[in-house]
Amino acid sequence: MKKNILLIEDEEKVAKFIVLELQYEGFTVTAVNDGREGLELALQSNWDLILLDLMLPGLNGLEVCRRIRTTKDTPIIMLTARDSVMDRVSGLDSGADDYIPKPFATEELLARIRVIFRRAERNMQHPPTLSFRDLEVDTMARIVKRRDEEIELTKKEYDLLIIFLQNTGLVLTREMLLEKVWGYNVEIETNVVDVYVSYLRNKLHSSNGEQYIETIRGIGYVIRK
Repeated sequence: MKKNILLIEDEEKVAKFIVLELQYEGFTVTAVNDGREGLELALQSNWDLILLDLMLPGLNGLEVCRRIRTTKDTPIIMLTARDSVMDRVSGLDSGADDYIPKPFATEELLARIRVIFRRAERNMQHPPTLSFRDLEVDTMARIVKRRDEEIELTKKEYDLLIIFLQNTGLVLTREMLLEKVWGYNVEIETNVVDVYVSYLRNKLHSSNGEQYIETIRGIGYVIRK
């Protein structure tokens, strides 16, 4: 079955190059060059993947990504000529699944797309409900609850939690978490994992002081029953 990809890119030559390469690989691609038009298409239809430029007319890529994430979990790879650490973190924080700086090789883009699709297939194989102590996660609806109280998580916080729940009792290194959550050998420092784990801990923290994620000094993290 062909995968449907939405490309939101305002550089005509770049967009044409990406469309031709993806079509050659067997993907169906729809391309638009405006942020607002891209957002409308992203919300109106079901896509297997969205390739989203950061600098767009009408509405910038970060805002497009944030608005998509309010209603949809469609995988998003952000494309941009801006490659500072803060730019990458901002893109991931807005809900992007991956971030690739321009210029990039076709092989790298295709490899990252394959990683996104493999991860989606693995997620479909896991049970629809995950439980740990008083936490319960409906993976179909992406809802996290503690004793019937819903906990609001960002996409990366949610992805981290799922990895922990799928690997209870196993110590996960920072490198493993980077690979599992971000999906490839990212250039972001591993201390980004510490930041996101801290965010997740703060949101999971219960009134009775119970902690769910244990730090293994010098190695990584684990949750144990």
